[in-house]
Amino acid sequence: MALSVPAATPLAPSAPLPSFGRGTLGRKLLVRVVALVSATAVLLGLLTTLATRQLLLDQLDRQLDAALARQQQFRSGDGGYGEPDRGPPPGGVRVPGQQIGTLVAEFESGELPRVGVLQNTGATIRVSNEEWNTLIRQLNSVPVGGDKVSLNLAAGLGHYRLMSESRDYGTVVIGLPLKDVDEFLIELIGWEIAIALLALLGALLAARAVVARSLRPLNRLAATAQQVSQLPLDRGEVALAVRVPPEDADPTSEVGRVGQALNHMLNNVEEALAARQASETKVRQFVADASHELRNPLAAIRGYAELTRRGRDDLPDDAAYAMSRVESESERMSHLVEDLLLLARLDSGPDLDIKPVDLTEVVINAVSDARVAGPDHTWTLALPEEPVSALGDRHRLHQVVANLLANARTHTPRGTRVETGLTLRDGQAVLTVTDNGPGIPDDVRNQIFERFTRADTSRARNSGDAEGGGSTGLGLAIVAAVVEAHQGRVSVDSRPGYTQFVVKLPVVAEASHSGPGPNMVAPYPPTG
Repeated sequence: MALSVPAATPLAPSAPLPSFGRGTLGRKLLVRVVALVSATAVLLGLLTTLATRQLLLDQLDRQLDAALARQQQFRSGDGGYGEPDRGPPPGGVRVPGQQIGTLVAEFESGELPRVGVLQNTGATIRVSNEEWNTLIRQLNSVPVGGDKVSLNLAAGLGHYRLMSESRDYGTVVIGLPLKDVDEFLIELIGWEIAIALLALLGALLAARAVVARSLRPLNRLAATAQQVSQLPLDRGEVALAVRVPPEDADPTSEVGRVGQALNHMLNNVEEALAARQASETKVRQFVADASHELRNPLAAIRGYAELTRRGRDDLPDDAAYAMSRVESESERMSHLVEDLLLLARLDSGPDLDIKPVDLTEVVINAVSDARVAGPDHTWTLALPEEPVSALGDRHRLHQVVANLLANARTHTPRGTRVETGLTLRDGQAVLTVTDNGPGIPDDVRNQIFERFTRADTSRARNSGDAEGGGSTGLGLAIVAAVVEAHQGRVSVDSRPGYTQFVVKLPVVAEASHSGPGPNMVAPYPPTG
């Protein structure tokens, strides 16, 4: 049985590999590129805003120096009217050239502070006493002769750029509003955010396209590996015709080196599989040839042993016993040889007579035979009301049920209850053989369907078995091989006091049987 994939015929395409799914390299690269672009955009925007702010402040500081120079021409005001307890506005507010919003404050020892802000309606500030006192404290906090400072002034004046200088009559504080600078910076930040979002969207689309294009060779490698992983490589002759294309196996690139290594690995795997298949073929051929050659000598031995039955009364007791044992063991060895021949035929390609089979009939007949062979066990049936039909070989399916029942009879003590069930489930015929025996040991459960596997250490053997006194270790292997040849599946679940074998087989679309067939024995009560 060979599995070959021609080079000109690629494997059926598997599900597309998600280039940007969760946890994929493409998604990680895309997230990192977008994060890098975002960080770069934020950093550039921040630096641009800080640089622009500094340039605007430098420009405003030069205007502030010019306003201070013009203010020096006047000491007190003559065009405004001050409050009785606050004094008139300083004259430097209304000097020609001063811009709207210019603030001037004069502090002279022994005199009331004079504060004025150039407005279209005048220079007098009319505020409450609490706000006036707060404003005076803020203006007094401006360092004399020091650096220019920015403050949010009380009395609703807002954000100002201020500087203070000492005069021969006292201290003068002059300031210009930062409203235009602040509004410009807010507008600039808004434009930066909009541009950054557009740049981020463009970077996302571009990075997605670039990453997807860059990962195509890697995705092709992954698709090749996935195709190979879906091949049934556990048995049979396998030809691995799938390889990484030459353009993806170029050793000058990282992906190419991976592709080249994958091709080398596939070559080694193909050679190993070919060597394994050749070795298995030789072993199977040897088993088949040996089994075939042993049939005639065993038949002769059995014939001569049976011939001695006529004169055993004339033989000494030990000779008669020896001849009976020769006959018994030759019969057991004949069964073993027949099982080996059957397995060899199944391995080389089963020749099955596939047609609709009434499984209900097969199960009833097999259980009836088991009752005769094992009267010390309790045999029960659980069958559906309607017959269950499956596609298969009637004789081989009967052998499957018989082997499972013989396994339960051989490896469980007398009095064990064995229930055989049949049902339809999920579009399949499900056959179950359940017993309440001691169970299968954990160390052999995974190898229970392999050849020459026995569980005698846990499940008691019935030495009075009609087939020669014990298990050959091939019964369940034959079950697995026959079920697999029928495109079915067999499994086992076991623990102390409970063991269940489950066989699933494809069913016939429409059952063709309406009742028991001509060769089916009459059903008996399920209580055994």
